[in-house]
Amino acid sequence: MEELGFSQAGLARRLNTETEALTGREGRLTDRDVRRYLEGKTRWPHARQRLCLERVFGRSAADLGFIPRGKPVQAPPEDPAHRRTFVTATSGAALAAAAPALTRLGMSDVHRFHREYVQILEDDWRVGGARQVENDAVELSMRIQSTLSSGTASARVRQRLYSLSSDVISTAAFAAIDAKARTRARKHLDRAVTFAGLSGDSETQYHVWNHLAMTAGQRGDSVEAVAAADAMKALWVTRRDPVYASLAHMRSARALARSHQHSDALKALAAAENSFARGPDGERPAWIGFYDQSEVDGLSASVWFSLGDFDKAEYFFHRALSGIRPELVRNRALYSAHLALAQASQGELELACATGQGAYGMLRPESGSKRTTDTLKKVRNLVVSASSTAPEITSWIERSRQWI
Repeated sequence: MEELGFSQAGLARRLNTETEALTGREGRLTDRDVRRYLEGKTRWPHARQRLCLERVFGRSAADLGFIPRGKPVQAPPEDPAHRRTFVTATSGAALAAAAPALTRLGMSDVHRFHREYVQILEDDWRVGGARQVENDAVELSMRIQSTLSSGTASARVRQRLYSLSSDVISTAAFAAIDAKARTRARKHLDRAVTFAGLSGDSETQYHVWNHLAMTAGQRGDSVEAVAAADAMKALWVTRRDPVYASLAHMRSARALARSHQHSDALKALAAAENSFARGPDGERPAWIGFYDQSEVDGLSASVWFSLGDFDKAEYFFHRALSGIRPELVRNRALYSAHLALAQASQGELELACATGQGAYGMLRPESGSKRTTDTLKKVRNLVVSASSTAPEITSWIERSRQWI
């Protein structure tokens, strides 16, 4: 703190800034928390705090004098004033000698973190867009980074942990995408890009570009969305596995359709469908497990909808919903909402109302899928604009006012 010129309050403010950069929410540390660090009362700060401390000081939590939970204390408790004097007076070499030995990380650590990651993925598939899912992913990513900072590892283990950290924070980004919190999503993806680069893994980099294509699409930036899809196509994993090629072509098709490039969009859509048909069964990362035949049908439907062919879009939305897996609750609700929009766009108002009501009923109370509720809002706007006096429709308009 003395080297960097921090007062206790100044360090607290800097840590709060780092917290906001990491999570999108301002930190709440005060000078009292910093005093607890200095006095040794907080022996092992919370994962988010440790990561922010490490970023500010450029040292691991262990090098800063903190002691992991469960690790025996090697010396008797000392007077806080003596501890501060020791930290100030001792040279860097002596500090290094006094620091606890670094933990050796192995594949068991990778597997342990991966199990937590899969649970977060499954939570997202079930509820979608929930801030709790996003926060859980951010928290896990920070714990992985803290573990990397306070331990040693082989090149293989280190690569796997960086890859996992990127995948986890990409999942936080996707939760933000589903909630249409584009600023938070972009912040998460900026971190994911760094971790993916450190991992050197083609599949991990592909994961990040996939979400970048989605955020660009939400902003209406078709040029960037196509560029992100092209970056996906250029990766080695896309050349190796037709399923990855399929999703990359599908991202292109959606961006091209939204920019009204009809012919190019249909070419990209055909390439996506043909590539998926050639994709062999095999083990792939957990995050891409959503991309099955029902998802191909659902994304195809969205391309046809953007091109103005609502009848064909309705057909493919029905196909998607007939094959979607039970655990993909959020996706079922989302595609049901889009089906209602396709029906309303063709003037099938009563059917659209029934489908829309069903879509809303699928959402869990804790869901934050603004993509779904915004689509239902579009359905309602179309139904209202039709000025129908049918009792079923006017009743639905009134009911839907409460949840749109």
